[in-house]
Amino acid sequence: MTPHTTPAPYPPRHPQQPLQAVLFDMDGTLVDTERLWWDAVEHVAAGLGRSLTEADEEDVLGRPVEHTAEMLSRATGAPFAEVAADLHREFAVRVRSGIVARPGALRLLDALAADGVPTALVTASPRAIADLVVEGLGAGRFAVTVTADDTPRTKPAPDPYLAACRALGVEPASCVAVEDTRTGVSSAEAAGCAVLAVPSLAPIAAAPGRTVRESLEDVTPAGLRDMITTRQAPESSDLPGSSDLPDPSDPSDPRELRVMSWNLWYGGTKVRRHREKQLKIILAAGVDMVGLQETYVTAARELADALGWEYHQAGENLGVISRYPITGRLGAADPGFYGATGVRVTLGADQDIVLWSAHLDYTPYGPYEASFDGLAGPELAAHEAGRLGQLREILAAMAPDLATRDTTPVLLVGDFNAPSHLDREDAEWPVTRAAEEAGLRDSYREAHPDPVRSPGHTWSPVHIEHEDGSGRPEPQDRIDYVLYAGAGLRVLDSRTLVTGTPRPWPDVEDNDWPSDHAAVITTFSLGRAARPD
Repeated sequence: MTPHTTPAPYPPRHPQQPLQAVLFDMDGTLVDTERLWWDAVEHVAAGLGRSLTEADEEDVLGRPVEHTAEMLSRATGAPFAEVAADLHREFAVRVRSGIVARPGALRLLDALAADGVPTALVTASPRAIADLVVEGLGAGRFAVTVTADDTPRTKPAPDPYLAACRALGVEPASCVAVEDTRTGVSSAEAAGCAVLAVPSLAPIAAAPGRTVRESLEDVTPAGLRDMITTRQAPESSDLPGSSDLPDPSDPSDPRELRVMSWNLWYGGTKVRRHREKQLKIILAAGVDMVGLQETYVTAARELADALGWEYHQAGENLGVISRYPITGRLGAADPGFYGATGVRVTLGADQDIVLWSAHLDYTPYGPYEASFDGLAGPELAAHEAGRLGQLREILAAMAPDLATRDTTPVLLVGDFNAPSHLDREDAEWPVTRAAEEAGLRDSYREAHPDPVRSPGHTWSPVHIEHEDGSGRPEPQDRIDYVLYAGAGLRVLDSRTLVTGTPRPWPDVEDNDWPSDHAAVITTFSLGRAARPD
């Protein structure tokens, strides 16, 4: 199906207007139906013998009927079709009983119309429900309405917001999306929109490109316009000079790049609903590119398909997914279980970047030999020979990219299974030193120079005691990295990521975090790299 359009009640917008459109979520944002939806789900769930809890918010708030129906069907054994029909019926009854606009919503819609700014309704609700709400608010208030029936995927995928932008003929980066749930925020941000979050039931944190307000009452067209102009203008005098920044008039040319390295741990299969949890984590982190290890053959493709991103899978173990177009694939088609694969990504009209994802062998594991076997520095360093050889092969494959790093920045991310020489002084730890000697810099240690105050451990959030049952504490170490080279990148922030409070091995199947590694996420400012004449 296609989005519905109505004649616009406002004059044509000026083509150079910085705010090209405002895209509104419906439930909980414009009308107070998020609570009606929760009440409807709670009523149906109670009839099936299940009580809703706070943990169910992610499967209810901002979700289409089908998603919530599947969750209840799976939890109770009730037939999916019957649960979906009951949810539709109960929600429709509550909507018809009285639509209440959120404070400030109608005033803001009228102000935008007077200002000549087009508006769209973008909802995960079905067309039948959306039409009831639009009729109550006034159909002429929206130039476009996009519902769960109109796109192959709905929120948190970017499809609904991209469909609204296409229907309006506007660029996502020049639009503000107004949302009340984390699911909706993820959808809008994945589409490239600036986001005004007005939480209804669950809190939403502020983030780059995202503004959080308690209500719409004090929101004005001028304030929304400022979100776009501020987003497009240089943000700080300590960033590279304006001549080094990507063109702010080109919304596809980003000024920041957020890169993630993540070992998925057998693709995530040790944890229930691992793919869904992986998607939530990637969306919530707001990353642009992810270097993956232990993809279990299909993870890169499945994650990219669900996100609407591009992907590269090399063999059974390595992959990359990217919000931006992958324009080249580097290295062997199947590098084996241990090795590396690379991609060239086009970020804007005149900006490319190269990313390699690597996984090095875990045996023999130096921290075990240091902690359990008492090996001294020379022996520890000597036992790194296998990994060092693997890394040197990877660096050799990367040599053409490293040679042009000042025109096209280069990233090497991955699970090295080796501590850093920047963290520990008990041995040489030659693997990371070899990367440094090749010109690659450690983004995490650059952002956190003191390894005592900021150890940045990535191994392991689920292994607290050694697996042999001896009760010995598992050595915790930093073995996953985001390394970079090139004049076009500058580290703004780097951190490790683990969500929730993972239960230790072997009781991991219900963890929110579906890996045995922490991820590493680095945010770079992206200056214009020098270009050959």
